[in-house]
Amino acid sequence: MRDVLLKYGNKLKPAIPFAGLILLAVVYLFVTDFHPTPFHLTTIINQVAVMAVLSTGAVFIFALGSFDISLGVAMGVSVCVGILAYNAGAGVVGMLFVCLAVGIGVSLVNSVLSSVFRLPVFIMTMAMLTVLTAVLQILIGGKSSLLVPSGIQAPIKAFDNLWVRLLFVGVYFAICLVLFNYTKIGRRNKLVGGSPIVAAQTGVSIAKQTIITFLISGTGVGLAAFLMLTRAQAVSVDTGASTGMDVMMAIVFGGMPLSGGAHSKIAAGIVGSLSIVLVSQILTMLGVSPGLSQVYKAVLFLAVVFVASLSYREKMLSRAIMF
Repeated sequence: MRDVLLKYGNKLKPAIPFAGLILLAVVYLFVTDFHPTPFHLTTIINQVAVMAVLSTGAVFIFALGSFDISLGVAMGVSVCVGILAYNAGAGVVGMLFVCLAVGIGVSLVNSVLSSVFRLPVFIMTMAMLTVLTAVLQILIGGKSSLLVPSGIQAPIKAFDNLWVRLLFVGVYFAICLVLFNYTKIGRRNKLVGGSPIVAAQTGVSIAKQTIITFLISGTGVGLAAFLMLTRAQAVSVDTGASTGMDVMMAIVFGGMPLSGGAHSKIAAGIVGSLSIVLVSQILTMLGVSPGLSQVYKAVLFLAVVFVASLSYREKMLSRAIMF
């Protein structure tokens, strides 16, 4: 009986994240009396666009069996530098490239510290979180926030469009889908996440793979920062402070194992982003405070991780014994 349950459980496992997403959508419709307003739907799509770009890039890092909790603050720094670049006369296109450059630059530093100096990714990204928060405070100049110049509003208005946002997300996701599922980058990421020892023995350069992975994620950070700029009124030290944890929760909600490896899937970024945004919206509409909302999401995150880990414990144990 147990073998039968495991057999059908493994077959149904890929559908669980989608079933959870459908359930959350039904709960959201129930909370809105099955009449969500266009404003609410637009808000969800705007939030999902930023989260989906960040999470899709982060899937590559998770596939390695690592995670980066500094992504949110890195996005905040990119937004701030983008504003300063525009004030210096860079223009909207220049601002986009500056956001991309900052996101990629921060990720490059992370990858070098991790791969060349062999610092544990978790410890390194925690330190980077503190460093980037300090950088953000310096860029803001001791103020409570840095206002987005009114001059940006007119030229950037074309980007503050639902279809343009979906285009950004769609193009980035399509590129990541090809890289992750149909190129050696994705295959090697899964191999390293499954067993770094086996990956090294087959000739995979883990240092090179880590750098490539963080650069892909950094591109997502820059794009997410630009998308945020199209709607943000100001940037503060708190900008993106909780986004790193939200990205982690989104990826896990999307069906991504924390151990990475062969079970990694690029769709986890999109599915998880929709799920975590719906959870946030449901809690907001129920009148839950932002602080308590984070607590509820953390509890849900722990529950999902516990359930997901049940199916991987035997495999992780056998791998540990093997090596």
